Amino acid sequence: MAVLEHTSAVRRARVGDLPRLEELVHEHVAYERSAPRPPGLAALLGPQLFAEDARLWVLLAETPDGTVAGYAACSSEFAFWDARHYLHMDCLYLAEEARGHGLGAALVDGVAGLARELGLEQVQWQTPEWNEGAIRFYDRLGATGHRKLRYSLPVDR
Repeated sequence: MAVLEHTSAVRRARVGDLPRLEELVHEHVAYERSAPRPPGLAALLGPQLFAEDARLWVLLAETPDGTVAGYAACSSEFAFWDARHYLHMDCLYLAEEARGHGLGAALVDGVAGLARELGLEQVQWQTPEWNEGAIRFYDRLGATGHRKLRYSLPVDR
């Protein structure tokens, strides 16, 4: 899966990337037909990403001209049945015009590298069942899918 010729196009997010990251998140939300997210998302994400004890990482994919064209957001999670931590890739998104040029594979390779750097043995993620392009992409990388429904439960404060 190594995509070494593209790894220089993947880097960790910096504070100055927050406005572009917010744009990409809103594109991603629309692509996945999800409910709009809160305004001011960059201001909400910044403290989570750049705190001294942050456990959230964002890798960015850049085109050769330096345009930020995609992102992968990850956090460390604990797999109870396995009694170990893993890296959860919560989001992976590339702007439509950036797809098909190896940046997605470079992002996944960067995420795997981050997991190794953190001493974690596995990366896990989800994708909607209707996203056949993403499923084909992940299958080509050698990832294994597991059928499971994801639920969320609002909790009143």
